Amino acid sequence: MKKLLLAFLILFVVQGFSQKKKNGTIYLEHPAIDVVNEMLAAWVEGDSLKVSSYLADDFMQFNGANANKYAKGNTKEQFLNSMKWWKNNFSYTTEVPSPGAYPDALEYDKSDTWVQVWNNLKAINNETGVKIDMPMHRMFKLNADNKINLMLNYTDSRVFRNMWESYDDRANGTLYQHHPYINKVRRMIHAFEYNDLELAYSFFAENARFNSLEMPVGESMSLDEAKELDKKKMESFEVLSIDVVGYPDYLEYDLRDGKTVQSWWRFKVKRKSDGKEIVLPALYIHDFNDDGKIVRSSAYISTKILDAK
Repeated sequence: MKKLLLAFLILFVVQGFSQKKKNGTIYLEHPAIDVVNEMLAAWVEGDSLKVSSYLADDFMQFNGANANKYAKGNTKEQFLNSMKWWKNNFSYTTEVPSPGAYPDALEYDKSDTWVQVWNNLKAINNETGVKIDMPMHRMFKLNADNKINLMLNYTDSRVFRNMWESYDDRANGTLYQHHPYINKVRRMIHAFEYNDLELAYSFFAENARFNSLEMPVGESMSLDEAKELDKKKMESFEVLSIDVVGYPDYLEYDLRDGKTVQSWWRFKVKRKSDGKEIVLPALYIHDFNDDGKIVRSSAYISTKILDAK
């Protein structure tokens, strides 16, 4: 029985290895890689004549991420025209390998040579100012004359959506000078002025998050953490007055149904340790949920002035 089991295992291993079949060689350095790199460098420079010299007459370009299986792709002429459009509409174009990436040349035994690259494309659109900064995987097939006759791009075309939409005027909601949410923000701020903390905190949802200009990007505090921080500030400072600067705005966005109040304030406080009075400017952005509660408070305020001599 043991001999039979051993024979079976040996046969299984042999069959496993016998399924491997080499179909070519992958190269880190190869003339085809040089052709691709030189063509892309010319593309970045907008040199259409030089780019054309690297392309076969039957060159075709396809969007490999396109779900349309009937897509006909772009001819050599269309590709060169799109390159000219890019040159005229973008500045600061660069395309370099993504961190840790490098090109590969795949020389198949019974096929043409392929080159694949993993690059990062950057540019600024001249009219809209939209920044393009995205990874892009490209594959190139080269013929026997070392000319590129096929190019496949794999990228997220949604990156360009904001750019296309920015070419036209597009409303994104309504701006209010007076609104119940503005009233709530004013009542909340003045509740802090009169140390009515129970009323002040009642305008916030229990899951509200708080961030400020002085916090690391991406970090925020919970409502309980914000209460503790407010308590420490009030132990050191007395609020003399809080006055609105200009007038608050309520922005009711169409996009994602956003509800935001932005308001500008001037805090006048007295430091309890030496009686020094300090004026502190502040910008607040408060986001509301559908229940009319504040779910995010962003404070653009520098507390360094509180240490002034």
